[in-house]
Amino acid sequence: MFDRIAGFYDLMNSVMTAGLHHRWRERAADLARLGPGDRALDVAAGTGDLALELKRRVGPSGDVIGSDFSEGMLDIARGKSAEVAWEWADAQALPYPDNSFAAATVGFGARNFGDLERGLAEMVRVVRPGGRVVVLEITVPQKRPLSSFFRVWFDRIVPLLGRLTGDPEAYDYLPSSVKRFPAPEALAGRLAAAGLDDVRWILTAGGIIALHSGTVK
Repeated sequence: MFDRIAGFYDLMNSVMTAGLHHRWRERAADLARLGPGDRALDVAAGTGDLALELKRRVGPSGDVIGSDFSEGMLDIARGKSAEVAWEWADAQALPYPDNSFAAATVGFGARNFGDLERGLAEMVRVVRPGGRVVVLEITVPQKRPLSSFFRVWFDRIVPLLGRLTGDPEAYDYLPSSVKRFPAPEALAGRLAAAGLDDVRWILTAGGIIALHSGTVK
């Protein structure tokens, strides 16, 4: 499915978020607290926009790996930059040693982990003590009127847009994946259980977007 939608993934993200997804990725990269020369990993990197934000922060002397299990997505990412190492990897069995990175991020990909706890534990494992783990994800707003708008947008408009792309399955999947993903407080608990200290989250875009971060023990 992800290979099929790779070619119009960026366009659909911009349409569905009015282009705001770039700002949310910038904020996620800020929460990683990287500096020049650091080494970072973006998991479930998709077409690479968050990994590119990380690269801007580590500079020419730093290294960023953008990993994904969709070669179609990685092909798009490779066309954007050769400064990031784009690698195939399963987020639930990352092929990197313990304590390899100053930070690991995932943007709009954690809800696609078949085993969320295992995926989070893998991100924590590959980050050195004192390093950062950041999760950027869509969440279901709880307050009106945005909660009502969210239901209309995700239950009706997004699947309609999916039909226009010729791949309705993918954009039927999106709303269902958001609804079954843990709420912010519950996700914070899972991040703590995975081995993070000082877990915090920020809600933005009226409560539609959650940015979680924590420090590896």
